[in-house]
Amino acid sequence: MQKQSGWKQKSKKDIQEIFRFCEEYKSFLDRSKTERETARYIVDYLTKNGFSGDCSGEKVFRANRGKTVIAFRRGEKDPAEGLRIIVAHIDAPRLDLKQNPLYEDVDLALLRTHYYGGIKKYQWVAIPLALHGVVIRADGTTVEVAVGESDDDPVFLIDDLLPHLARKTQDEKKLSEAIEGEKLIVLFGNIPLVGAEKDAVKQYVLNILKERYGISEEDFVSAELEIVPAFKARDVGIDRSMIGAYGQDDRASAFTLLKAICESEAPKHPCLAIFADKEEIGSEGNTGVQSAFLQLFLYDVLTGMGIKADEAVIRKTLFNSEALSADVNGAVNPTFQDVHEKQNACYLGRGICISKFTGHLGKVGANDANAEYTGKIRRLLNGAGVIWQSGELGKIDEGGGGTVAKFLAVYGMDIIDCGAPLLTMHSPYEISSKIDIHETYRAFQVFFIS
Repeated sequence: MQKQSGWKQKSKKDIQEIFRFCEEYKSFLDRSKTERETARYIVDYLTKNGFSGDCSGEKVFRANRGKTVIAFRRGEKDPAEGLRIIVAHIDAPRLDLKQNPLYEDVDLALLRTHYYGGIKKYQWVAIPLALHGVVIRADGTTVEVAVGESDDDPVFLIDDLLPHLARKTQDEKKLSEAIEGEKLIVLFGNIPLVGAEKDAVKQYVLNILKERYGISEEDFVSAELEIVPAFKARDVGIDRSMIGAYGQDDRASAFTLLKAICESEAPKHPCLAIFADKEEIGSEGNTGVQSAFLQLFLYDVLTGMGIKADEAVIRKTLFNSEALSADVNGAVNPTFQDVHEKQNACYLGRGICISKFTGHLGKVGANDANAEYTGKIRRLLNGAGVIWQSGELGKIDEGGGGTVAKFLAVYGMDIIDCGAPLLTMHSPYEISSKIDIHETYRAFQVFFIS
């Protein structure tokens, strides 16, 4: 039971393949800073690999409002015997602009934000930020915005207080209270508009937005604009064994799932890959996994196969299915090891982590996989030589977290959580091990063809 570093089990040729695979992964991360961009990348990749919107075909996909994608490929067996389902989420913690964000104060144009998902607010100050998203103008046309990624782009920043003046305002507060949510305000401009009598800097910024994007201040009301880190994915460590990037929770699972659904040839059971939105805020809304999109998609796919897809057939299909909830876990932190119960924790570099349950405190809010299904997944990975470990998210009373597993479990299917371990999870720059990313891909592929 004493799992060791997976690197010890890899040949030089294996390591070269792992590094090659992760170069594509890093490129994916750089092009997928938001859920919309991730969904677009997934759709493009699926299309290039023979998936289409034709529900009578062998490979089918459909997107929901540009934020969720489901892909299906036929297998040898009848869908009523069950599908092989893997679900990952493509949203990540971030800052959203408020619907009326722009104002001027102390000769600066500023943007108000509202954070999305679980963040440590102090981690988002004094770092380079980028602005991504869409604006729906008054005439109904759409404008896409992405500023801060190119080398010649400006970046944005949330100001922090200098240490000389922070003693009472910040230093004497709890860490969680030192930066308030309403003070996550983005620096946006400083030049005043010549001749403007009021809010001259704001007016100058609005002129730029009008000239460059054709948008007005009111257009912010019908916009989804996200502030994300401007960092690019980079190798970490002198041995280049790790990857540092924003959004690896849970795009590490999304990328490996995308590769697996495209490269799992001749599966026995029909395969379903779900790339869901809104997991970080409870999987709510019409693009979260709790929406009706899954049932509607299955209805169309089964109908396209010539199956009379009434409600009973869809329910039976889902009940007989087996699934993986693909989500990352928190690896043992070398600096704060005491928050982990190390005998039951996951470690960077020891392969994909299988988590029988998540939740918090007394497994509240968790799907708790049964022993039979856990054993089946264990045998499957061992049989294929996939490097894996088991783990839970911290000590019992330290906190915990949730995944989408419970929302699929309500259909009656067996499902268990699994994914790559991460360090600095939910921060603007998360750390993964390249071997864990590659073993996650291998595990998903093995599952699909089982």
